[in-house]
Amino acid sequence: MSVAIHRVDTHDDYAVYQTSTMAALLAGLYDGDVTVGQLLTHGDFGLGTFNHLDGEMVVIDGVCYHLRDDGSVEVASDTDKTPFAAVMTFAGTQGFDVSKTTTLADVTRQIDELTGGENLPVAVRIDGRFTSLTTRTVGEQHKPYPPLTDATAHEAINTLETTQGTIAGFRTPQFEAAISVAGYHLHYVDDARKNGGHLLDLSLTSGHVSIAPISELRLVLPDTPEFRDAHFDLAHLEGQERTAEGTSS
Repeated sequence: MSVAIHRVDTHDDYAVYQTSTMAALLAGLYDGDVTVGQLLTHGDFGLGTFNHLDGEMVVIDGVCYHLRDDGSVEVASDTDKTPFAAVMTFAGTQGFDVSKTTTLADVTRQIDELTGGENLPVAVRIDGRFTSLTTRTVGEQHKPYPPLTDATAHEAINTLETTQGTIAGFRTPQFEAAISVAGYHLHYVDDARKNGGHLLDLSLTSGHVSIAPISELRLVLPDTPEFRDAHFDLAHLEGQERTAEGTSS
């Protein structure tokens, strides 16, 4: 099943292709049928996770990396599958350099100011050097799957000191909370391709922030009994999302 949610501009460079929804992931639907190979035909940049919630995914320059909870990083197989991922062809149109120590809050504030508000989504890429960067990586789950808030309660948290690499992700409006991760959702992998994960915090000393507009969302829903019959707790979704993703907004 494919559902296209169109905004003003339909230029392919500004279109995000997404598999499933955040509401489904929160409910514990951790098995998808979209392969990494299929995903990469729709974009060269993005993030997500893998079936069984087995670690974090980040896509940079057309390569999909599998970030595991044991700290390892490997190039994902084209046959690996994902229950939730979002990719696009990244074409940055705005950006700024960072030349002094900057916090994550400072970076996101500058992005918000530059893009003029939070009601349109944007893609964000940060290439830089960090004196400190904290990530978390969820471990593989087994059936019967727990909800995402339980699965992430005991995830591995890692703080890297003096690291250099790339952050990739999205800023999504609050009104898309059931579909995507509302607010900033960012994943990191270092240049050595040895460490990475879901970004929690950073201290950026130098680098460049690139921003790409998003004008179209192509949402592909799982045509499975589990998805059709699932109950999504929309009343408590935003709080569950903040808990699961480790965000404050």
